[in-house]
Amino acid sequence: MARNTGGHSKKIAEASMAEAHFGFAEEEVKETLKRPVKLYKDDWKIIEEDNFKELVDTLTKENNEESNLNHNFEHRLGQASSSSLRVKEKSPEFTQAAARGTRSNFVKDRAHEGVSNSSRFDIASSVDAEVKVSLICISSGNSYFRQRSLDAVLEAVEDECRRTYGIQNPDFSLVKLMEKVCQFFMEMENGSSSETGSKICDKSKQSEGKDAVRDDTLEPNKVLQPPQSLEPQMMEAVLQKNYPVYLKDISRGEDNIPIPLVNESSTLELPDFIYIKNNMVYQDGHVDFSLARISEDNCCAQCLGDCLSSDLPCACAAETGGEFVYTQKGLLKEEFLDEAISVSLDPQRKHFYYCEICPLQNEPQQRHGKIKRCKGHLTRKFIKECWSKCGCSKKCGNRVVQRGIQVALQVYAAPGGKGWGVRSVNGLKKGTFICEYVGEIVTNQELYERNNERAAKKERHTYPVLLDADWGSERILEDEEALCLDATEFGNIGRFINHRCYDSNLIEIPVEVETPDHHYYRLAFFTTRDTEPMEELTWDYGIQFDDKYHPIKAFKCKCGSMGCRDKKRRH
Repeated sequence: MARNTGGHSKKIAEASMAEAHFGFAEEEVKETLKRPVKLYKDDWKIIEEDNFKELVDTLTKENNEESNLNHNFEHRLGQASSSSLRVKEKSPEFTQAAARGTRSNFVKDRAHEGVSNSSRFDIASSVDAEVKVSLICISSGNSYFRQRSLDAVLEAVEDECRRTYGIQNPDFSLVKLMEKVCQFFMEMENGSSSETGSKICDKSKQSEGKDAVRDDTLEPNKVLQPPQSLEPQMMEAVLQKNYPVYLKDISRGEDNIPIPLVNESSTLELPDFIYIKNNMVYQDGHVDFSLARISEDNCCAQCLGDCLSSDLPCACAAETGGEFVYTQKGLLKEEFLDEAISVSLDPQRKHFYYCEICPLQNEPQQRHGKIKRCKGHLTRKFIKECWSKCGCSKKCGNRVVQRGIQVALQVYAAPGGKGWGVRSVNGLKKGTFICEYVGEIVTNQELYERNNERAAKKERHTYPVLLDADWGSERILEDEEALCLDATEFGNIGRFINHRCYDSNLIEIPVEVETPDHHYYRLAFFTTRDTEPMEELTWDYGIQFDDKYHPIKAFKCKCGSMGCRDKKRRH
């Protein structure tokens, strides 16, 4: 059969043009094509398969072998480059593609260091292509890695960076970031005298101080520096030590999701505290987590799998009137949430319990004198979650709070002089669980002594939480049962959530998990409405700013709410 010479030449020209983008010369391509053309008897469908995959394999293998020979020869002459990132100069087409910031160039390399079946992706390079960043994948089971796989990975990582670090610039690109790395590396390697290169070299010699860039875990008493935006220019800022102090995870891995801290408005000192995931008894507080305290009526030992999928609610739903309060998506049911919000915003007298001898108004050493009248404690509905004595799985839908934080949160410098605040990276649905308020479990007496000591030393402290949502179940509480949560020295991200009067977007809900004794419970935050991405999360501490006799001195409120109770008092 006669060969179609015109068609054959056209196919060779197409192959040469395709490989020119990877820096291979036309003559090199033509010479390498001779073998597959002969092997496949001019069947160009096979040769063109997967964008000339096999041709790229062969060219790259030959190129690497030649490069290794040249490197060994130069090394014997003492002329080898000190940089493992250096590559030989590519063609003008490759240089132009790199300058345009294309996402990646796909190069297949089965002969990389003697490993069969590996793929190399050229991700980014310096402007003149002297330095480049590549990703080498050992496929083991797959025949090769497709170009679109890398594109999908880069897009996924960029999306994750936007969510985790609050990057809002739509032009943010990992490829552009890595191109900067290549460019800076080349300038430093060549001893460039450019302004950028000089700054980087000078800064790299400086010892780390309080203005050093931080991406490690929490260390207390570090002063944060004036902020910069988390934008594509962040690589220059990082290398020049102008980037704000950034803590990658203040929880030190304690929580499910890293909790970064960023400073965007002013210099703030990070409080000296230790991050804990769960409440811990300080000393005298009486909390009984024993299995014997949980009766058969307070657990669902016969359940299997997910209690929410059962036809009938189990015993754990008895606390909430025989109905579970969570949806299948893990949100609080709107009816339960709206009732809790209503009681919080407009409590009636029937919602309060009045102690016979209020431990909040009457310290133990004062109870032999005149008894001060109780001002009332707001009674709240509890959520009861399944626990270890239950037969359901850890993935049961009635185990929301105990599974911990599931949304991406940030601690940041809140506007308006409010100090540190908390925001959610993503928009959240109404009824979403945010986190618990975690701290030391202290008695009312222990808190009283701490407050006196802190007042004498003029020390700052977090606003403590009184666990009084069901004091009505006990006629008279002993001091070791009148409990509070103090997150000043030991706490979680909840300690950073700011107060807002009346229209806060979070509400605190008491949650029974480990014990049916309601003088102790977990305090969980849920969203009261849909929230926007990067919106500050706030809750109403329930402070009465005109109460001069409250053991905790009220602060000057800066919430900015139209219904601010402190503003009304001042006016």
